[in-house]
This record gives sequence, C-alpha cells and structure tokens, in this order.
Amino acid sequence: MIKVLVVEDDEVTAINLKMSLEKQGYDVISIADNAVTARNKIKIYNPDIVLIDIGLQKTMDGIELAQYIRDKSQLPFIYLTAHSDNDMLSIAKKTEPYGYIVKPFDPINLHTTIQMALYRFKEEKKRNSNIDELKSDREELEKLVYAKKLSDKPIVEFGDGYRHDTGLGETFYQNQKIKLTKKENAFIRLLVAQLGSVVDFEQAINYVWETKGATDNSVRTLVWRLRNKLPTDVIKNASGVGYYLEE
Repeated sequence: MIKVLVVEDDEVTAINLKMSLEKQGYDVISIADNAVTARNKIKIYNPDIVLIDIGLQKTMDGIELAQYIRDKSQLPFIYLTAHSDNDMLSIAKKTEPYGYIVKPFDPINLHTTIQMALYRFKEEKKRNSNIDELKSDREELEKLVYAKKLSDKPIVEFGDGYRHDTGLGETFYQNQKIKLTKKENAFIRLLVAQLGSVVDFEQAINYVWETKGATDNSVRTLVWRLRNKLPTDVIKNASGVGYYLEE
C-alpha cells in the first residue's frame, strides 16, 4: 500500500484528502499542518509521496518544505494549490515538483496525479542508478588505461609498425600520427590497455560512450571507421565477443 503524508493547514481540506485517498486504497500515514511537523513525520514514517499545501501557513513554508524534501529526503512531492497562487507557482516550479493538484480537488485527478508522480520518480531512480553503474564501469576501465601510462613503457608497440603514446594519448604508424576522433582514440586506448586480451562489446560501450544508448552495432560501426583510417588490419575480431589488437 502506498504511504502518503498530507501537509495541509486547512483542517477541512486535510480531512477530505484523507478520506478520498483512503477510499482509493492509499495509506494516509499522517497529516501535518506545518513544515516543522512535516519534517519530523517524514523521518518517522518514511512516506512514499508527500502532498504539500503550496501556501502553507499563508507563507512560503510549503515551498521551503518541498526544497528540503528534494535536497534531503529525495521523495516525490506534489503541490496542493489554489488558482490564486500564481505568484507562488512561479517560485514553486523551481523546486521541480512531481505534479500539482488544484483545490478544490477532483478524486480522479488526485489519483492520476499521484500515480504519474510515482512512476516518474521510479523512472528517475532507475535512470540515476544506470548512470552510477556506468560511471563505476568507466572508472574501472580508466584504471586499466592509467596503469599503462604509469608503467615503465609509456610507448606501447603493437601490430607491425604501430605505437601508442600513453602519455599523449596518440597513435602512430611508422612515426606518422594517425588522426582519430575522440571516440576512436578512446577505443584504441582501451585496446592498448588490454593488449593481449579481448575487449568485449560491453567494455567498449561503457568506456567509449559516456551515456546510455550505444549498442553492439555502435561498436561495430566505430571499428569499421577505424579500419578505414588505419594502414593495416591491426584490429582483429573475436567472433561474437569483441575485438583485440594484433601484438
């Protein structure tokens, strides 16, 4: 059952909200009529979502509470607002609420707004989790690259006539610098860092592309472009797995 905290200083509105929410299957864990009480109840009850009167105590308390929730509690919150709150709304939107419910509220709109807010919050958490995982993967791969830079051989030779300067991050063929794009250069660095081993598609995607969205075909396209620039076929296939450099 979804736990809801209602922050509303008008007793009649608060009671009507509670009755409507409970009728729709929500668990109204508590009602607070001021920001200080609301903060305490958030810590005690850990609600799934908070409904906040935008003009709490006829001041900016509702907006300040929302900012606190966004910064400290990381919970979805929805503003309860009246049509006369236009000035407050222009300020409140900066706190990036997950929705607005206009008073007097409609039960169907109330339910829909809460469900959309919870869905958006869930998707944001998933996206942030993916970004964190991607950063972690990139950090691990970056360690491999810097391990080469810190080694006794800053110049790594491979293939027949190739060398990669790990300090400059540049690749040469028979002493001629090969002009590469940022992604092409990153892929070569990763191949050099794992010289003698296969770089699989997942490693390539995590290291070369900074955001999600790249696929195995993105890697294949990158390799195709690289092969057109390199004088010889030094990048080898590991069928269905990834690529490696000819030593």
